Amino acid sequence: MPKKRKAPPFLGELFKKIAPKIGARVIMEPEWGVTGQIVFKNGRKRYFRDSTIDLNPVGASDIAKDKDYANFFMKRMGYPIVPGKAFYSDAWCRAIGSRRNIDAAYRYAKRIGFPVFVKPNSGSKGIAVAKAHTKKEFYRAMRAAFGQDRIALVQKPIVGRDYRIVVLDGRVISAYERIPLCVTGDGRSTIARLLAKKQAQFERDGRDTALRTDDPRIGENLARQKYSMSSVPQHDKRIFLLDNANLSTGGDAVDVTDTINPRFKKRAARLTRDMGLRICGVDLIVEGDIALPTPRWHVLEVNAAPGLDHYVKTGKAQQKIVEDMYLEVLKAME
Repeated sequence: MPKKRKAPPFLGELFKKIAPKIGARVIMEPEWGVTGQIVFKNGRKRYFRDSTIDLNPVGASDIAKDKDYANFFMKRMGYPIVPGKAFYSDAWCRAIGSRRNIDAAYRYAKRIGFPVFVKPNSGSKGIAVAKAHTKKEFYRAMRAAFGQDRIALVQKPIVGRDYRIVVLDGRVISAYERIPLCVTGDGRSTIARLLAKKQAQFERDGRDTALRTDDPRIGENLARQKYSMSSVPQHDKRIFLLDNANLSTGGDAVDVTDTINPRFKKRAARLTRDMGLRICGVDLIVEGDIALPTPRWHVLEVNAAPGLDHYVKTGKAQQKIVEDMYLEVLKAME
């Protein structure tokens, strides 16, 4: 089976930095740089690959990676999930004898009403996640999703603010609001130029996010707002370019670790426990401010391997939060 290309070894470098604090050492596989072994002073050995660490049970992790399965169990336990349904690629429909193909998905989308969100069932980092407003956009989005997974979800959009809460062994160790990719006008620069400036800032900050100006999702969003890449937004005008708020697709993070309401801390910790996980990134859509106890909320998804490589680059305070968090992770693994 071919290996993936070498990726920036964020977790490996971080573990090598902090492991000596508890007398542990890290051995990285040198050719690809994405997998490593942690050797603790008591002789115990643990492993990690990319952002997946040797802490959560395998079964619970696999369920969390499958959004449709996870939604089934969360709904059965009484958690408010985002309404939606799973559909299958043509090849998978033939293999399992199902009629829930792309055309059935379109009929479902029409029934619940456009716009709808389309996403790969097992995807991550916002890849191939799109908000479709028309039949053309829907079929394009579904084909892109099937390029990532044989199962795609069609979901009803929930209006609200996007938050990630990271839980470790029943304790919230970080929380932040995720803002979708956007640019703010200066009255002089085109949107293309503003995006280039944002890309340059990412590179200065050490974020490996690559903004794709040819992304059809960006073009569709701009067209709906009567803009193009050559438009010059007025001063302080904020233009949203993507609908998903993943940091890996250019989103920004606003830390709320110190202001999150205790009720949301308890909800995230309980959900993590109920899903059989020790470490989890709980993604919520909140119809208001997460500092308040009463807003309506929905579970967007749960992440058994919450990657924080983009979050850590958003500031020194966030860097300390992530380092402290992973030190606790190492202790838990030991």
